Amino acid sequence: MSRKKLSQDHSEFPAGLSAPARRALAGAGISSLEQLAKWNELDFAKLHGIGPKAVKLLKRAMAERGLSFAKVHRE
Repeated sequence: MSRKKLSQDHSEFPAGLSAPARRALAGAGISSLEQLAKWNELDFAKLHGIGPKAVKLLKRAMAERGLSFAKVHRE
């Protein structure tokens, strides 16, 4: 992963991720992209503080590591 895309606090979440999005991640107990990949995109996007920009940035960061959101299982 490109070092220039890391945030100033050196977390693995991308620079440019808003404070509300970072708080939403922390509030949900998500501290890594690997943990985020266990979530499906629909449920993640419903978290307060997560908007379209945050989803786009995080999807790109996950893709750079070969990760993606979990698939939604419908019955």
